[in-house]
Amino acid sequence: MLKLKLAFTGAALLMTGMTVALAHVSLENPEAQVGSTYKAVLRVPHGCDGEPTVKVRVHIPEGVIAIKPMPKAGWKLDKVTSKYEQSYDYYGKATDVGVTEVVWSNGNLADDEYDEFVFRAFLTPDLKVGKIVYFPVVQECSDGATERWIEIPAEGKNADDYEMPAPGTKIVPKK
Repeated sequence: MLKLKLAFTGAALLMTGMTVALAHVSLENPEAQVGSTYKAVLRVPHGCDGEPTVKVRVHIPEGVIAIKPMPKAGWKLDKVTSKYEQSYDYYGKATDVGVTEVVWSNGNLADDEYDEFVFRAFLTPDLKVGKIVYFPVVQECSDGATERWIEIPAEGKNADDYEMPAPGTKIVPKK
């Protein structure tokens, strides 16, 4: 009987931990190859405290270029462009301006629903292998509430140390 209670308690704790982990905006693929194209799939697991999500904004970090977001039925898509900190070689063409923020708006993701927001990008060779590239996300809801998934871990810490971590992907060598 005691073993059964301990097993049940352990399973309940595991389920609770899994729920917390799933509550964050995250990227489907935890690794991306440097110097190649990356399909970023942002997973948004809920709205805000009972209210539906009506806007999702993602900041594109330096060194991630040639952004092509996937339109979503029922959502308006906007691309914010600005100058990069430096010029990048993109298949033989110097590129110093591009999309630095993608915004999906005027949609409706109920608090008890899940959805994915997708874009394609090129990860420049300037990105350091072994480092994590973070994509801060702001989730806006119908009542004006916001969920800011923008915390980037300090040196020696990881996303689990934060309440509202930005989704990230680890840069790995090109195969």
